[in-house]
Amino acid sequence: MNMGPVVVVTGASSGIGEATARLLVREHGAKVVLVARREERLAALAAELGPDASFCAVDLTADDAPARVAEHVAQRHGHLEMLVNNAGAGWRGRFAEAGWANVQQTMAVNFDAVVRLTEALLPTLRASAPSAIVNVASTAGRIGRAGSGAYSASKFALIGWSESLYLEERGHGVHVGCVMPGFIVTEGFPQKELPKRIVSTPEKAALAIVDAGLGRKPERYVPRPYAAVAALRILTPWLTRRVLGRNSDAFIPATGAKPRSDEA
Repeated sequence: MNMGPVVVVTGASSGIGEATARLLVREHGAKVVLVARREERLAALAAELGPDASFCAVDLTADDAPARVAEHVAQRHGHLEMLVNNAGAGWRGRFAEAGWANVQQTMAVNFDAVVRLTEALLPTLRASAPSAIVNVASTAGRIGRAGSGAYSASKFALIGWSESLYLEERGHGVHVGCVMPGFIVTEGFPQKELPKRIVSTPEKAALAIVDAGLGRKPERYVPRPYAAVAALRILTPWLTRRVLGRNSDAFIPATGAKPRSDEA
């Protein structure tokens, strides 16, 4: 009998989410619930992963999405050991041109949807403790760049909320970890223009997610050296802003800079 953990993975139809689901089933015997908008991809992945995988095709910004995922978990499993909030999106644009509308749509996907789903599943996570929540943020949630302010704002908010939730839920046996990817090679972002040393893969991000969840680590950067960049932002803000200001349009956040991605 498979006694592996039950894990909900959002944004599971590609990239980091797909890699995480594969890793959880292969290495940890997990029973995964795949969540994303693209039903055909979810069905194909679930079939490939076998009887320990199921899927719930929803747009997480929809009003009924949290309830639908919670109902799926309750009916199929009745317990939940880990929630991976990975789904996210981003739309590049300077605030003067893109305005509040861009901030609003980005926050709806990257922050509001995460909070709403977590709220719906938190009672089950508490009842299943020890359990874990892993929120996939971004290094853009530590350092802002021109043209990606809405994306950074959503990820800054997600990191801050995750830190508070960690303190609130530890007494209930629910660990909260945060993963902050940098530039990740995905189907939409091959990252061929960037030096290989600063680019990572969905598979390495998946390892970090499992480490933050099942390994109960509070936070992980992918690649790991990005942690030093975040530290320099605090220690030498003037230097960070000067460097970023020299080439402010060079890069966009690799984990969410296209319309309605299923990746974070």
